[in-house]
Amino acid sequence: MFDTMTFTKIVGGVCGALLIFLMGKWAAEGLYHTGGGHGDEEHAAGFVIHVDDAEPVEEEEVDFAALMAAADADKGEKVFGKCKACHKLDGSNATGPHLDGVVARAVGAVDGFNYSGKLSEVADVWSPEHLFAFLENPKGYAPGTTMGFAGLKKAEDRVNLIAYLETTGG
Repeated sequence: MFDTMTFTKIVGGVCGALLIFLMGKWAAEGLYHTGGGHGDEEHAAGFVIHVDDAEPVEEEEVDFAALMAAADADKGEKVFGKCKACHKLDGSNATGPHLDGVVARAVGAVDGFNYSGKLSEVADVWSPEHLFAFLENPKGYAPGTTMGFAGLKKAEDRVNLIAYLETTGG
């Protein structure tokens, strides 16, 4: 049943299939090859993005007093949801110190909490202005602080949170 002629047909079929595969590959490369490649040739971008040479836009100065006058403590309570993971308002410390009565409190004044020491180098009292700057970028405001929060980018969120924290007792 398995003689020389059958074996020859099998080998011929495999070689023929390989030959057709290689010729198909060669034809496809000829159709789709666009030149270039590796070497000393300079590579051109597939497309160019045109950029205007405009002056950089300066950030407008934030009128802190006007923002604080328009602050909404109810909205600040919702923003405080981002702080709840590490801070409490009941006078007990968590990962971070408690925040009840934090506005106008001395920096690093919570008993029983181990501060990093970097905060007292940038401020003495948590005034609304200091809180506003700190909440935007804690690590940028006080480099070396152990607070791992990225910050609140919207000025309205920060003043609303400060207005809410002013309503909490201490």
